Amino acid sequence: MSDFALLKGRRLLIATKHEKEKVIAPILERELGVKCFIASNIDTDLLGTFTGEVERKDDPVTTARNKCLMAMELTNCDLAIASEGSFGPHPSLYFIPADDEFLCFLDKKNELEIISRELSTETNFNALEIKTEKELKDFATQANFPSHGLILRKAKDDFSVLVKGITNLEQLISTFNTLVAEHGKAFVETDMRAMYNPTRMNVIERAAIKLAEKINTRCPNCEMPGFGITAVKPGLPCELCHFPTRSTLSHVYTCQKCSFSNTKLYPNDKQREDPMYCDHCNP
Repeated sequence: MSDFALLKGRRLLIATKHEKEKVIAPILERELGVKCFIASNIDTDLLGTFTGEVERKDDPVTTARNKCLMAMELTNCDLAIASEGSFGPHPSLYFIPADDEFLCFLDKKNELEIISRELSTETNFNALEIKTEKELKDFATQANFPSHGLILRKAKDDFSVLVKGITNLEQLISTFNTLVAEHGKAFVETDMRAMYNPTRMNVIERAAIKLAEKINTRCPNCEMPGFGITAVKPGLPCELCHFPTRSTLSHVYTCQKCSFSNTKLYPNDKQREDPMYCDHCNP
């Protein structure tokens, strides 16, 4: 447990309405010595919903930060954490869906903002227009239903009929049959809210572990928490031609309080890159 005086024993507000405290609180209480709590009057859906009724206007980090600020104002608390996730194609593995989770930790008292990120291909994220009960059941099986919730609506961009959090087969089929009887088709999608998606909850948990590690990493110069990676520099030399490759050569760590910076060479424990990843040897 951290004995860092800035955090130990303080109340930490988890800004969520989707039960993320179940995985975040145990980690941060154990690793930071804080006392986590939630507030029932916080509606993070005001900043955007996965189903599109409320469009998210900002990027994930800004949205997570705004969740913290909104929650702090409502509760008069000076220490908060919030998460924000995005789902879609992986940024480098283009045809594979990914869950990109950000956690934002705000400490108004000490003017600290610490961010962690977990990018994972472990997700059931999917959606499909369907017309038959077989298509529905096939989709449900692929989406790990009923342990993972589903959403049914009239059409992809129609919010007039929208049923969330379906985890019961009888409800799933009856809702589908009603939609098909009235509209000839239905649109099914995975419910990506954390309390209906254990796979996503696992990714958030890993982001919380990363965050705790980052908070517990102090600046060598001023001892403030959150001494983390601020830049990744390519240039690892090819072992054949010795030209720089796109692979990581170093990580740059920077303190947000005193701006002290440190560079760590060869963070992936190798000093040369395989020629197959060299643009010169393998164009």
